[in-house]
Amino acid sequence: MKFGISYSTPYYGVDPQKIVAFAQLAEECGFESIYLPEHIVLYPGAKVGTFEIPPALPYLDPLDCLSFIAAATERILLGTGVLLLPYHHPVILAKRLATVDVLSGGRMRLLTVGLGALPGEAEAIGVDFTTRGRRADEAIDVLRLLWAGGEEGVSHSGEFFSFTDLVSFPKPHQTTRLPIHVGGSSRPAARRAGRLGDGYFPGGRPDPAQWDLVRATAAESGRNPDTLDYTRTATIDMSPEHLADLTREGVTRVVVNTPATSLEQQRKDLTDFSHRFGL
Repeated sequence: MKFGISYSTPYYGVDPQKIVAFAQLAEECGFESIYLPEHIVLYPGAKVGTFEIPPALPYLDPLDCLSFIAAATERILLGTGVLLLPYHHPVILAKRLATVDVLSGGRMRLLTVGLGALPGEAEAIGVDFTTRGRRADEAIDVLRLLWAGGEEGVSHSGEFFSFTDLVSFPKPHQTTRLPIHVGGSSRPAARRAGRLGDGYFPGGRPDPAQWDLVRATAAESGRNPDTLDYTRTATIDMSPEHLADLTREGVTRVVVNTPATSLEQQRKDLTDFSHRFGL
């Protein structure tokens, strides 16, 4: 089992010294990875389900923040949970992700993408909210096409993106394919993970049947389901029994969070977790 930790800038704040201290602490405690969320814009009345999001919550750009973290750490992998893929142009995003991966020495390896749940956010960026699923699917194809393409250039003609003979360098560090995990607890998200993803990160407490759907879709698409990562969330006080349950469900990575906002309590929480699970 691999263990990640999430850093929520809306909850912990955006003090750069605290961000660095938290990331270094996570690395010191043996965590494999650190994840950041994304919202590009908020607005009064924005809701996810019945929860209304306070519009002044400070969401840092996750890739910029992960690059900042990478400069202050040596080993910890960098992840998003989740990056709102339909709201990023994949030609620009391919360059940004490759840049972070190169500068971090190959640590931008836990990109998790989602569709976004706020219609106003899509409208602000000029994206039709109802097409964001198809847009994300095509964006995944474009990212991989650009990373794999050589000096002769690559071309694409799709519903949302079209270009001819584009050359995108540098490539990611020592590879031409960065893993792309798919987030979301819906059945379409599970099918997208099976068809296109390198892993599935549903978040929350999903129906166990979702992972079965991911695996079945992968097999139907001619892919090996056993190569896919399965990431789930948990709290920092999770028990060994809970971990055993997740392992039986096929989970390969657990991402935890701590409610503590002081570095002293965060150190205690992360250290206790590290000792409990032998990180």
